Amino acid sequence: MKKFTLGLLSLFSTFGFTQENYPQDAFRSPLDIPLILAGTFGELRSNHFHGGIDIKTQQREGLPVYGIADGTITRIKVSIWGYGKVLYVAHPNGYTSVYGHLQKFSPRIEEYVKKLQYDKKSFEVEAFPDYGELKIEKGELIAYSGNTGGSAGPHLHFEIRSSISEKPTNPMLYGIDIPDATNPTLEKLFVYPLSDNSQVNQSREKVQVNFSRQPDGTFLASTVNALGKIGVGFVGYDRLDMAANKNGVYAVSLSVNGKTYCSYDFESFSFGETRYINTLIDYDHLGRYRERIQKLFKSPGNYLSIYEELYNNGIIEVGEGLSYNLQLLISDFKGNKVTLNIPVEGKKEEIKIEKEDDRTDYYVIAKKPNNYDLGGAKVYFPENTFYEDFYIDLKKGQDTVTIHRNTVPAHRNFTITFDVDKYPEEERKQLFIARLDERLNPSYLNTYKRGNTFTARTRNLGTYTLAKDTVPPTIRTKNFKEKQWLNNYRYLSVHISDDLSGVDSYSATLNGEWILMEYEPKTNTLTYNFDDTILDKKQCVLEVTVTDNVGNTSTLATPFYRN
Repeated sequence: MKKFTLGLLSLFSTFGFTQENYPQDAFRSPLDIPLILAGTFGELRSNHFHGGIDIKTQQREGLPVYGIADGTITRIKVSIWGYGKVLYVAHPNGYTSVYGHLQKFSPRIEEYVKKLQYDKKSFEVEAFPDYGELKIEKGELIAYSGNTGGSAGPHLHFEIRSSISEKPTNPMLYGIDIPDATNPTLEKLFVYPLSDNSQVNQSREKVQVNFSRQPDGTFLASTVNALGKIGVGFVGYDRLDMAANKNGVYAVSLSVNGKTYCSYDFESFSFGETRYINTLIDYDHLGRYRERIQKLFKSPGNYLSIYEELYNNGIIEVGEGLSYNLQLLISDFKGNKVTLNIPVEGKKEEIKIEKEDDRTDYYVIAKKPNNYDLGGAKVYFPENTFYEDFYIDLKKGQDTVTIHRNTVPAHRNFTITFDVDKYPEEERKQLFIARLDERLNPSYLNTYKRGNTFTARTRNLGTYTLAKDTVPPTIRTKNFKEKQWLNNYRYLSVHISDDLSGVDSYSATLNGEWILMEYEPKTNTLTYNFDDTILDKKQCVLEVTVTDNVGNTSTLATPFYRN
Protein backbone atom coordinates (compact mmCIF):
# COMPACT_ATOMS: atom_id res chain seq x y z
CA MET A 1 0.00 0.00 0.00
CA LYS A 2 1.14 3.56 -0.58
CA LYS A 3 -0.23 5.07 2.61
CA PHE A 4 0.20 3.66 6.09
CA THR A 5 0.04 5.16 9.50
CA LEU A 6 3.09 4.34 11.58
CA GLY A 7 0.97 2.02 13.73
CA LEU A 8 -0.31 0.08 10.73
CA LEU A 9 3.16 -0.19 9.24
CA SER A 10 4.46 -1.55 12.52
CA LEU A 11 1.68 -4.09 12.71
CA PHE A 12 2.21 -5.27 9.13
CA SER A 13 5.91 -5.66 9.87
CA THR A 14 5.02 -7.81 12.87
CA PHE A 15 2.96 -10.11 10.69
CA GLY A 16 5.45 -10.07 7.84
CA PHE A 17 2.90 -8.96 5.24
CA THR A 18 4.16 -8.47 1.71
CA GLN A 19 1.76 -6.08 0.01
CA GLU A 20 1.71 -4.57 -3.42
CA ASN A 21 1.24 -0.88 -4.11
CA TYR A 22 -2.52 -0.58 -4.39
CA PRO A 23 -3.94 2.66 -5.84
CA GLN A 24 -5.42 4.76 -3.04
CA ASP A 25 -7.32 7.47 -4.92
CA ALA A 26 -8.44 5.71 -8.09
CA PHE A 27 -11.79 4.43 -6.81
CA ARG A 28 -14.79 6.07 -5.20
CA SER A 29 -17.32 4.30 -3.01
CA PRO A 30 -20.01 2.29 -4.84
CA LEU A 31 -22.68 3.77 -2.51
CA ASP A 32 -23.40 7.29 -1.28
CA ILE A 33 -24.05 6.25 2.31
CA PRO A 34 -21.72 5.63 5.27
CA LEU A 35 -20.20 2.20 4.69
CA ILE A 36 -21.07 -0.42 7.30
CA LEU A 37 -20.16 -4.02 6.56
CA ALA A 38 -22.24 -7.15 6.92
CA GLY A 39 -19.29 -9.27 5.73
CA THR A 40 -15.54 -8.79 5.33
CA PHE A 41 -13.11 -10.03 2.71
CA GLY A 42 -11.82 -13.57 3.23
CA GLU A 43 -14.48 -14.34 5.80
CA LEU A 44 -15.00 -18.06 6.42
CA ARG A 45 -18.10 -19.25 4.57
CA SER A 46 -19.47 -22.66 3.67
CA ASN A 47 -16.81 -24.31 1.47
CA HIS A 48 -15.32 -20.96 0.42
CA PHE A 49 -13.72 -17.71 1.47
CA HIS A 50 -15.80 -14.58 0.97
CA GLY A 51 -14.48 -12.91 -2.18
CA GLY A 52 -15.51 -9.34 -1.42
CA ILE A 53 -17.14 -7.12 1.16
CA ASP A 54 -20.87 -7.04 1.91
CA ILE A 55 -22.05 -3.46 2.41
CA LYS A 56 -25.22 -2.91 4.40
CA THR A 57 -27.93 -0.95 2.61
CA GLN A 58 -29.93 0.27 5.60
CA GLN A 59 -32.12 -2.87 5.57
CA ARG A 60 -33.71 -1.92 2.27
CA GLU A 61 -33.37 -2.37 -1.46
CA GLY A 62 -33.15 0.19 -4.23
CA LEU A 63 -30.17 2.33 -3.16
CA PRO A 64 -28.28 3.80 -6.15
CA VAL A 65 -25.07 1.92 -7.00
CA TYR A 66 -22.32 3.86 -8.76
CA GLY A 67 -19.36 2.85 -10.87
CA ILE A 68 -16.21 3.28 -8.78
CA ALA A 69 -14.15 4.50 -11.77
CA ASP A 70 -14.27 4.90 -15.54
CA GLY A 71 -14.52 1.54 -17.26
CA THR A 72 -16.44 -0.79 -19.51
CA ILE A 73 -18.91 -3.51 -18.59
CA THR A 74 -17.42 -6.86 -19.55
CA ARG A 75 -19.93 -9.25 -18.02
CA ILE A 76 -23.58 -9.18 -16.95
CA LYS A 77 -25.35 -12.09 -15.34
CA VAL A 78 -28.87 -12.70 -14.10
CA SER A 79 -29.30 -15.83 -12.01
CA ILE A 80 -31.69 -17.06 -9.34
CA TRP A 81 -28.67 -18.22 -7.29
CA GLY A 82 -25.15 -16.98 -6.61
CA TYR A 83 -24.74 -13.23 -7.09
CA GLY A 84 -28.23 -12.88 -8.57
CA LYS A 85 -28.11 -9.81 -10.80
CA VAL A 86 -24.45 -8.85 -11.10
CA LEU A 87 -22.23 -6.47 -13.08
CA TYR A 88 -18.51 -6.76 -13.87
CA VAL A 89 -16.72 -3.54 -14.87
CA ALA A 90 -13.14 -3.54 -16.21
CA HIS A 91 -11.10 -0.41 -15.46
CA PRO A 92 -8.09 0.93 -17.41
CA ASN A 93 -5.74 0.45 -14.42
CA GLY A 94 -5.99 -3.35 -14.63
CA TYR A 95 -8.71 -3.96 -12.04
CA THR A 96 -12.28 -5.19 -12.36
CA SER A 97 -15.05 -4.19 -9.95
CA VAL A 98 -17.98 -6.50 -9.23
CA TYR A 99 -21.44 -5.50 -7.95
CA GLY A 100 -23.70 -8.36 -6.81
CA HIS A 101 -27.24 -9.09 -5.54
CA LEU A 102 -28.60 -6.09 -7.46
CA GLN A 103 -32.30 -5.30 -7.58
CA LYS A 104 -32.12 -3.93 -11.12
CA PHE A 105 -29.71 -2.24 -13.51
CA SER A 106 -29.65 1.39 -14.63
CA PRO A 107 -32.07 2.13 -17.52
CA ARG A 108 -29.64 1.71 -20.43
CA ILE A 109 -28.14 -1.49 -18.97
CA GLU A 110 -31.62 -2.76 -18.09
CA GLU A 111 -32.68 -2.21 -21.70
CA TYR A 112 -29.65 -4.18 -22.93
CA VAL A 113 -30.41 -7.07 -20.55
CA LYS A 114 -34.15 -7.21 -21.24
CA LYS A 115 -33.56 -7.40 -24.97
CA LEU A 116 -31.32 -10.39 -24.36
CA GLN A 117 -33.89 -11.99 -22.05
CA TYR A 118 -36.68 -11.61 -24.60
CA ASP A 119 -34.43 -12.85 -27.42
CA LYS A 120 -33.55 -15.96 -25.41
CA LYS A 121 -36.98 -16.20 -23.75
CA SER A 122 -35.27 -16.69 -20.41
CA PHE A 123 -35.05 -14.75 -17.15
CA GLU A 124 -31.60 -16.20 -16.43
CA VAL A 125 -29.04 -14.88 -18.91
CA GLU A 126 -25.34 -14.14 -19.11
CA ALA A 127 -23.70 -11.68 -21.49
CA PHE A 128 -20.14 -10.63 -22.30
CA PRO A 129 -20.49 -7.28 -24.10
CA ASP A 130 -17.77 -6.30 -26.55
CA TYR A 131 -15.06 -4.23 -24.91
CA GLY A 132 -16.18 -0.60 -25.02
CA GLU A 133 -19.77 -1.44 -25.97
CA LEU A 134 -21.12 -0.44 -22.54
CA LYS A 135 -18.77 2.21 -21.18
CA ILE A 136 -19.37 3.84 -17.81
CA GLU A 137 -17.91 6.87 -16.08
CA LYS A 138 -16.72 7.24 -12.50
CA GLY A 139 -19.74 8.03 -10.33
CA GLU A 140 -22.27 7.01 -12.99
CA LEU A 141 -25.43 5.27 -11.79
CA ILE A 142 -25.13 1.65 -12.93
CA ALA A 143 -27.67 -0.23 -10.79
CA TYR A 144 -29.76 -0.35 -7.63
CA SER A 145 -28.93 -2.45 -4.58
CA GLY A 146 -31.04 -5.51 -3.91
CA ASN A 147 -31.37 -8.97 -2.44
CA THR A 148 -31.24 -11.24 -5.50
CA GLY A 149 -29.53 -14.60 -5.84
CA GLY A 150 -28.12 -16.33 -2.77
CA SER A 151 -28.41 -13.22 -0.61
CA ALA A 152 -29.93 -13.62 2.86
CA GLY A 153 -30.87 -9.94 3.20
CA PRO A 154 -30.57 -6.60 1.38
CA HIS A 155 -26.93 -5.60 0.81
CA LEU A 156 -24.37 -4.89 -1.91
CA HIS A 157 -21.72 -7.51 -2.53
CA PHE A 158 -18.67 -5.63 -3.82
CA GLU A 159 -15.36 -6.95 -5.16
CA ILE A 160 -12.17 -5.68 -6.73
CA ARG A 161 -10.32 -8.25 -8.83
CA SER A 162 -7.29 -8.33 -11.07
CA SER A 163 -8.60 -8.12 -14.63
CA ILE A 164 -5.89 -10.55 -15.79
CA SER A 165 -5.82 -13.23 -13.08
CA GLU A 166 -9.35 -12.59 -11.72
CA LYS A 167 -7.90 -12.96 -8.21
CA PRO A 168 -9.97 -10.91 -5.76
CA THR A 169 -8.19 -8.57 -3.38
CA ASN A 170 -9.43 -6.94 -0.21
CA PRO A 171 -11.31 -3.77 -1.31
CA MET A 172 -10.14 -1.99 1.84
CA LEU A 173 -6.59 -2.03 0.42
CA TYR A 174 -7.67 0.63 -2.10
CA GLY A 175 -8.40 3.41 0.36
CA ILE A 176 -12.05 2.47 0.95
CA ASP A 177 -12.35 3.44 4.58
CA ILE A 178 -14.54 1.51 7.03
CA PRO A 179 -14.53 2.91 10.60
CA ASP A 180 -13.18 0.31 13.04
CA ALA A 181 -11.63 0.94 16.44
CA THR A 182 -12.68 -2.37 18.01
CA ASN A 183 -10.30 -5.22 18.78
CA PRO A 184 -11.09 -8.70 17.45
CA THR A 185 -12.62 -11.17 19.90
CA LEU A 186 -10.96 -14.46 20.79
CA GLU A 187 -13.68 -16.89 21.90
CA LYS A 188 -11.96 -20.26 22.26
CA LEU A 189 -8.50 -21.82 22.16
CA PHE A 190 -7.74 -25.42 21.22
CA VAL A 191 -4.51 -27.43 21.28
CA TYR A 192 -4.22 -30.57 19.13
CA PRO A 193 -2.02 -33.66 19.57
CA LEU A 194 -0.89 -34.34 15.99
CA SER A 195 0.63 -37.81 16.14
CA ASP A 196 -0.32 -41.17 17.65
CA ASN A 197 2.07 -40.73 20.58
CA SER A 198 1.45 -37.02 21.19
CA GLN A 199 -0.54 -35.84 24.18
CA VAL A 200 -2.11 -32.63 25.46
CA ASN A 201 -3.32 -32.36 29.06
CA GLN A 202 -3.61 -36.15 29.41
CA SER A 203 -5.54 -36.46 26.14
CA ARG A 204 -4.90 -37.91 22.67
CA GLU A 205 -7.78 -35.75 21.38
CA LYS A 206 -7.82 -31.98 20.97
CA VAL A 207 -8.30 -30.02 24.18
CA GLN A 208 -9.99 -26.69 24.79
CA VAL A 209 -7.78 -24.44 26.92
CA ASN A 210 -9.07 -21.66 29.16
CA PHE A 211 -7.56 -18.17 29.13
CA SER A 212 -8.07 -14.91 31.01
CA ARG A 213 -7.56 -11.20 30.41
CA GLN A 214 -4.48 -9.62 31.98
CA PRO A 215 -4.08 -6.05 33.36
CA ASP A 216 -2.12 -4.98 30.25
CA GLY A 217 -5.00 -6.02 27.95
CA THR A 218 -3.38 -9.20 26.67
CA PHE A 219 -4.68 -12.69 27.45
CA LEU A 220 -2.94 -15.56 29.23
CA ALA A 221 -3.89 -19.20 28.73
CA SER A 222 -3.74 -21.87 31.39
CA THR A 223 -0.49 -23.84 31.27
CA VAL A 224 -0.63 -26.66 28.74
CA ASN A 225 1.19 -29.90 29.54
CA ALA A 226 2.08 -31.60 26.28
CA LEU A 227 4.51 -33.93 24.59
CA GLY A 228 5.28 -34.65 20.95
CA LYS A 229 3.82 -32.87 17.93
CA ILE A 230 1.06 -30.39 18.70
CA GLY A 231 -0.87 -27.66 16.88
CA VAL A 232 -3.02 -24.68 17.82
CA GLY A 233 -6.49 -23.60 16.69
CA PHE A 234 -8.87 -20.83 17.70
CA VAL A 235 -12.41 -19.54 17.33
CA GLY A 236 -12.65 -15.79 16.94
CA TYR A 237 -14.26 -12.92 15.08
CA ASP A 238 -14.09 -9.18 14.50
CA ARG A 239 -16.68 -6.45 14.89
CA LEU A 240 -16.58 -3.13 13.08
CA ASP A 241 -17.89 0.18 14.38
CA MET A 242 -21.67 0.72 14.17
CA ALA A 243 -22.31 -2.97 13.49
CA ALA A 244 -23.25 -5.78 15.88
CA ASN A 245 -22.68 -8.63 13.42
CA LYS A 246 -19.62 -10.86 13.64
CA ASN A 247 -17.07 -10.59 10.81
CA GLY A 248 -13.96 -12.52 9.91
CA VAL A 249 -10.51 -11.50 11.13
CA TYR A 250 -7.88 -10.14 8.74
CA ALA A 251 -4.60 -11.66 9.91
CA VAL A 252 -3.33 -14.33 12.29
CA SER A 253 0.15 -15.18 13.55
CA LEU A 254 1.51 -17.87 15.88
CA SER A 255 5.03 -17.72 17.29
CA VAL A 256 6.96 -20.15 19.49
CA ASN A 257 9.65 -18.65 21.72
CA GLY A 258 9.72 -15.62 19.44
CA LYS A 259 9.94 -17.53 16.15
CA THR A 260 6.98 -17.32 13.76
CA TYR A 261 5.59 -20.78 13.02
CA CYS A 262 2.49 -19.78 11.08
CA SER A 263 1.03 -16.53 9.78
CA TYR A 264 -1.58 -15.77 7.15
CA ASP A 265 -3.77 -12.88 6.09
CA PHE A 266 -6.64 -12.12 3.77
CA GLU A 267 -5.06 -9.65 1.39
CA SER A 268 -5.91 -11.83 -1.61
CA PHE A 269 -6.60 -15.40 -2.66
CA SER A 270 -7.51 -17.35 -5.78
CA PHE A 271 -11.04 -18.59 -6.47
CA GLY A 272 -9.44 -21.83 -7.67
CA GLU A 273 -8.14 -22.55 -4.17
CA THR A 274 -11.09 -21.33 -2.15
CA ARG A 275 -12.50 -24.79 -1.38
CA TYR A 276 -9.26 -25.59 0.46
CA ILE A 277 -10.82 -23.55 3.25
CA ASN A 278 -11.92 -26.97 4.50
CA THR A 279 -8.28 -27.76 5.32
CA LEU A 280 -7.78 -24.46 7.15
CA ILE A 281 -10.67 -25.15 9.50
CA ASP A 282 -11.37 -28.17 11.70
CA TYR A 283 -14.06 -29.62 9.45
CA ASP A 284 -14.88 -32.48 11.81
CA HIS A 285 -15.58 -29.96 14.58
CA LEU A 286 -17.72 -27.90 12.20
CA GLY A 287 -19.80 -30.94 11.28
CA ARG A 288 -20.35 -31.91 14.90
CA TYR A 289 -20.77 -28.52 16.59
CA ARG A 290 -21.38 -26.01 13.75
CA GLU A 291 -18.40 -23.95 14.89
CA ARG A 292 -15.37 -23.02 12.79
CA ILE A 293 -11.96 -23.51 14.39
CA GLN A 294 -9.15 -21.90 12.38
CA LYS A 295 -6.02 -24.02 12.53
CA LEU A 296 -2.53 -22.56 12.83
CA PHE A 297 -0.94 -25.68 11.36
CA LYS A 298 -1.09 -27.01 7.82
CA SER A 299 -3.03 -30.24 7.32
CA PRO A 300 -2.48 -32.77 4.50
CA GLY A 301 -3.94 -31.65 1.18
CA ASN A 302 -3.80 -27.95 2.09
CA TYR A 303 -2.64 -25.97 -0.96
CA LEU A 304 -3.70 -22.50 0.18
CA SER A 305 -1.52 -19.56 -0.84
CA ILE A 306 -2.60 -17.24 1.98
CA TYR A 307 0.34 -18.12 4.24
CA GLU A 308 2.96 -15.41 4.74
CA GLU A 309 5.25 -17.52 6.95
CA LEU A 310 5.17 -21.22 7.71
CA TYR A 311 7.76 -23.13 9.71
CA ASN A 312 7.45 -26.92 10.05
CA ASN A 313 3.88 -26.53 8.71
CA GLY A 314 3.02 -24.78 11.97
CA ILE A 315 3.60 -28.01 13.92
CA ILE A 316 5.27 -27.55 17.31
CA GLU A 317 7.46 -30.40 18.57
CA VAL A 318 7.40 -30.39 22.37
CA GLY A 319 10.27 -32.13 24.16
CA GLU A 320 10.04 -33.54 27.67
CA GLY A 321 11.31 -31.19 30.36
CA LEU A 322 11.34 -28.13 28.09
CA SER A 323 9.28 -24.94 28.37
CA TYR A 324 7.73 -22.98 25.51
CA ASN A 325 5.96 -19.64 25.18
CA LEU A 326 3.44 -19.59 22.35
CA GLN A 327 1.96 -16.29 21.27
CA LEU A 328 -1.20 -16.00 19.17
CA LEU A 329 -1.78 -12.61 17.55
CA ILE A 330 -5.09 -11.86 15.79
CA SER A 331 -5.67 -8.60 13.89
CA ASP A 332 -8.34 -6.81 11.91
CA PHE A 333 -7.58 -4.67 8.85
CA LYS A 334 -7.25 -1.45 10.84
CA GLY A 335 -4.56 -2.92 13.09
CA ASN A 336 -6.71 -3.55 16.15
CA LYS A 337 -5.41 -6.74 17.68
CA VAL A 338 -5.70 -9.29 20.45
CA THR A 339 -2.69 -11.11 21.92
CA LEU A 340 -2.82 -14.46 23.71
CA ASN A 341 0.20 -15.99 25.45
CA ILE A 342 0.15 -19.77 25.86
CA PRO A 343 2.69 -21.38 28.24
CA VAL A 344 3.51 -24.99 27.31
CA GLU A 345 5.45 -27.43 29.47
CA GLY A 346 6.95 -30.59 27.98
CA LYS A 347 5.54 -33.16 30.36
CA LYS A 348 4.55 -36.80 29.99
CA GLU A 349 1.33 -37.63 31.84
CA GLU A 350 -1.02 -40.54 32.30
CA ILE A 351 -3.46 -40.63 29.38
CA LYS A 352 -7.09 -40.33 30.45
CA ILE A 353 -8.68 -39.69 27.03
CA GLU A 354 -7.61 -41.99 24.22
CA LYS A 355 -8.06 -41.18 20.55
CA GLU A 356 -11.48 -42.14 19.21
CA ASP A 357 -11.43 -45.50 17.41
CA ASP A 358 -12.83 -44.68 13.97
CA ARG A 359 -11.94 -47.90 12.18
CA THR A 360 -14.53 -49.39 9.80
CA ASP A 361 -14.58 -52.06 7.10
CA TYR A 362 -13.65 -49.51 4.44
CA TYR A 363 -10.48 -47.46 4.09
CA VAL A 364 -10.14 -44.60 1.60
CA ILE A 365 -6.75 -43.85 0.08
CA ALA A 366 -7.07 -40.21 -0.92
CA LYS A 367 -4.64 -40.19 -3.84
CA LYS A 368 -6.22 -43.21 -5.52
CA PRO A 369 -9.70 -43.85 -6.97
CA ASN A 370 -11.95 -45.81 -4.60
CA ASN A 371 -14.95 -47.82 -5.83
CA TYR A 372 -17.40 -49.58 -3.49
CA ASP A 373 -20.18 -51.99 -4.52
CA LEU A 374 -22.71 -52.14 -1.69
CA GLY A 375 -25.21 -54.40 -3.42
CA GLY A 376 -27.93 -52.44 -5.18
CA ALA A 377 -25.85 -49.28 -4.95
CA LYS A 378 -22.32 -48.16 -5.77
CA VAL A 379 -20.19 -45.29 -4.54
CA TYR A 380 -17.20 -44.06 -6.54
CA PHE A 381 -14.61 -41.60 -5.23
CA PRO A 382 -12.15 -40.33 -7.89
CA GLU A 383 -8.57 -39.77 -6.83
CA ASN A 384 -8.08 -36.68 -4.65
CA THR A 385 -11.73 -36.54 -3.66
CA PHE A 386 -10.48 -36.27 -0.07
CA TYR A 387 -7.52 -34.49 1.48
CA GLU A 388 -6.19 -37.44 3.46
CA ASP A 389 -6.67 -41.18 4.01
CA PHE A 390 -9.32 -42.28 6.50
CA TYR A 391 -11.70 -45.06 7.51
CA ILE A 392 -15.08 -44.44 5.91
CA ASP A 393 -18.40 -45.77 7.13
CA LEU A 394 -20.63 -47.07 4.31
CA LYS A 395 -24.07 -48.59 4.88
CA LYS A 396 -26.74 -49.79 2.45
CA GLY A 397 -30.37 -49.81 3.53
CA GLN A 398 -33.60 -50.26 1.62
CA ASP A 399 -33.26 -47.65 -1.12
CA THR A 400 -30.79 -45.69 1.04
CA VAL A 401 -27.03 -45.33 1.15
CA THR A 402 -25.29 -43.76 4.14
CA ILE A 403 -21.85 -42.41 3.30
CA HIS A 404 -20.07 -41.71 6.57
CA ARG A 405 -21.06 -38.44 8.28
CA ASN A 406 -20.77 -34.90 7.04
CA THR A 407 -17.68 -34.43 9.21
CA VAL A 408 -15.19 -35.13 6.41
CA PRO A 409 -14.86 -32.64 3.53
CA ALA A 410 -14.87 -33.78 -0.09
CA HIS A 411 -12.89 -31.60 -2.47
CA ARG A 412 -14.18 -33.18 -5.67
CA ASN A 413 -17.52 -34.58 -6.76
CA PHE A 414 -18.07 -38.29 -6.21
CA THR A 415 -20.84 -40.44 -7.67
CA ILE A 416 -23.66 -42.45 -6.13
CA THR A 417 -25.38 -45.04 -8.31
CA PHE A 418 -28.62 -46.87 -7.49
CA ASP A 419 -29.88 -49.98 -9.27
CA VAL A 420 -33.57 -49.36 -10.11
CA ASP A 421 -34.22 -52.66 -11.88
CA LYS A 422 -37.04 -53.54 -9.45
CA TYR A 423 -39.07 -50.46 -10.38
CA PRO A 424 -41.45 -50.49 -13.39
CA GLU A 425 -40.40 -48.27 -16.30
CA GLU A 426 -43.32 -45.88 -15.79
CA GLU A 427 -42.60 -45.43 -12.08
CA ARG A 428 -38.94 -44.57 -12.72
CA LYS A 429 -39.96 -41.32 -14.40
CA GLN A 430 -40.97 -39.91 -11.02
CA LEU A 431 -38.01 -41.28 -9.05
CA PHE A 432 -34.88 -39.29 -8.23
CA ILE A 433 -31.87 -39.43 -5.93
CA ALA A 434 -32.22 -37.21 -2.87
CA ARG A 435 -30.05 -36.29 0.08
CA LEU A 436 -31.71 -36.63 3.48
CA ASP A 437 -31.09 -33.91 6.05
CA GLU A 438 -31.00 -34.41 9.82
CA ARG A 439 -34.80 -34.46 9.91
CA LEU A 440 -34.91 -36.93 6.99
CA ASN A 441 -36.30 -34.30 4.62
CA PRO A 442 -35.23 -35.09 1.03
CA SER A 443 -33.54 -32.56 -1.26
CA TYR A 444 -33.25 -33.19 -4.98
CA LEU A 445 -29.96 -34.09 -6.67
CA ASN A 446 -29.59 -33.80 -10.42
CA THR A 447 -30.21 -37.43 -11.37
CA TYR A 448 -28.81 -39.05 -14.51
CA LYS A 449 -31.06 -41.90 -15.66
CA ARG A 450 -29.59 -44.57 -17.88
CA GLY A 451 -31.10 -48.01 -18.29
CA ASN A 452 -31.49 -49.67 -14.91
CA THR A 453 -29.26 -47.22 -13.04
CA PHE A 454 -29.68 -43.75 -11.57
CA THR A 455 -26.54 -41.72 -10.83
CA ALA A 456 -25.94 -38.45 -8.99
CA ARG A 457 -22.81 -36.41 -8.28
CA THR A 458 -22.21 -34.61 -5.00
CA ARG A 459 -19.52 -33.34 -2.64
CA ASN A 460 -21.45 -33.91 0.58
CA LEU A 461 -21.22 -37.01 2.73
CA GLY A 462 -24.42 -38.18 4.39
CA THR A 463 -27.49 -40.30 3.64
CA TYR A 464 -28.99 -40.61 0.17
CA THR A 465 -32.18 -42.26 -0.97
CA LEU A 466 -34.46 -42.89 -3.92
CA ALA A 467 -37.45 -40.57 -3.60
CA LYS A 468 -40.65 -40.38 -5.63
CA ASP A 469 -42.50 -37.23 -6.66
CA THR A 470 -46.00 -37.69 -8.08
CA VAL A 471 -47.40 -34.26 -7.23
CA PRO A 472 -47.17 -31.45 -9.81
CA PRO A 473 -46.12 -27.93 -8.80
CA THR A 474 -48.65 -25.48 -7.37
CA ILE A 475 -49.43 -22.15 -9.04
CA ARG A 476 -51.64 -19.37 -7.68
CA THR A 477 -52.03 -15.65 -8.23
CA LYS A 478 -50.72 -13.38 -5.47
CA ASN A 479 -51.70 -9.77 -6.06
CA PHE A 480 -54.74 -10.12 -8.32
CA LYS A 481 -57.80 -12.27 -8.90
CA GLU A 482 -59.40 -13.88 -11.91
CA LYS A 483 -61.38 -11.45 -14.13
CA GLN A 484 -60.21 -8.46 -12.08
CA TRP A 485 -59.68 -5.00 -13.61
CA LEU A 486 -55.98 -4.13 -13.27
CA ASN A 487 -55.79 -0.61 -14.72
CA ASN A 488 -53.61 0.83 -11.96
CA TYR A 489 -51.38 -2.20 -11.46
CA ARG A 490 -47.67 -1.90 -12.24
CA TYR A 491 -46.95 -5.61 -12.04
CA LEU A 492 -48.46 -9.08 -11.74
CA SER A 493 -47.29 -11.50 -9.07
CA VAL A 494 -47.70 -15.29 -9.11
CA HIS A 495 -46.73 -17.84 -6.45
CA ILE A 496 -45.14 -21.10 -7.65
CA SER A 497 -43.78 -23.96 -5.57
CA ASP A 498 -42.98 -27.65 -5.55
CA ASP A 499 -42.64 -29.41 -2.23
CA LEU A 500 -40.47 -32.37 -3.21
CA SER A 501 -38.23 -32.45 -6.28
CA GLY A 502 -38.39 -28.67 -6.71
CA VAL A 503 -39.10 -26.31 -9.60
CA ASP A 504 -37.06 -27.06 -12.71
CA SER A 505 -38.49 -24.60 -15.24
CA TYR A 506 -41.33 -22.19 -15.89
CA SER A 507 -42.72 -20.14 -18.75
CA ALA A 508 -45.39 -17.48 -19.07
CA THR A 509 -47.41 -15.94 -21.88
CA LEU A 510 -49.72 -12.95 -22.04
CA ASN A 511 -52.34 -13.23 -24.76
CA GLY A 512 -50.24 -16.00 -26.30
CA GLU A 513 -46.98 -14.00 -26.38
CA TRP A 514 -43.98 -14.96 -24.23
CA ILE A 515 -43.35 -12.54 -21.38
CA LEU A 516 -40.52 -12.07 -18.93
CA MET A 517 -41.38 -13.06 -15.38
CA GLU A 518 -38.63 -12.60 -12.82
CA TYR A 519 -38.25 -15.56 -10.47
CA GLU A 520 -37.37 -15.10 -6.79
CA PRO A 521 -37.08 -18.58 -5.24
CA LYS A 522 -36.68 -17.17 -1.71
CA THR A 523 -40.33 -16.07 -1.86
CA ASN A 524 -41.47 -18.53 -4.57
CA THR A 525 -42.62 -15.57 -6.64
CA LEU A 526 -42.84 -14.80 -10.36
CA THR A 527 -43.22 -11.11 -11.21
CA TYR A 528 -44.22 -9.46 -14.50
CA ASN A 529 -43.80 -5.72 -15.13
CA PHE A 530 -46.55 -4.18 -17.29
CA ASP A 531 -44.00 -1.71 -18.72
CA ASP A 532 -42.57 -4.57 -20.78
CA THR A 533 -45.61 -4.90 -23.08
CA ILE A 534 -48.11 -2.63 -24.79
CA LEU A 535 -51.47 -4.40 -24.50
CA ASP A 536 -53.90 -4.02 -27.41
CA LYS A 537 -56.76 -5.90 -25.75
CA LYS A 538 -58.92 -5.09 -22.76
CA GLN A 539 -59.47 -8.77 -22.00
CA CYS A 540 -56.15 -10.52 -21.32
CA VAL A 541 -55.09 -14.01 -20.36
CA LEU A 542 -51.97 -14.76 -18.33
CA GLU A 543 -50.85 -18.37 -18.69
CA VAL A 544 -48.10 -19.80 -16.48
CA THR A 545 -46.65 -23.30 -16.84
CA VAL A 546 -44.33 -24.82 -14.24
CA THR A 547 -42.45 -28.14 -14.43
CA ASP A 548 -40.70 -29.85 -11.53
CA ASN A 549 -37.44 -31.80 -11.66
CA VAL A 550 -39.07 -35.14 -12.54
CA GLY A 551 -41.36 -33.77 -15.24
CA ASN A 552 -44.64 -33.16 -13.38
CA THR A 553 -46.27 -30.08 -14.93
CA SER A 554 -48.97 -27.60 -13.91
CA THR A 555 -50.56 -24.77 -15.90
CA LEU A 556 -52.63 -21.85 -14.65
CA ALA A 557 -54.56 -19.65 -17.09
CA THR A 558 -56.00 -16.48 -15.52
CA PRO A 559 -58.12 -13.94 -17.42
CA PHE A 560 -58.09 -10.27 -16.34
CA TYR A 561 -59.03 -6.86 -17.76
CA ARG A 562 -56.92 -3.78 -18.39
CA ASN A 563 -57.39 -0.60 -20.42
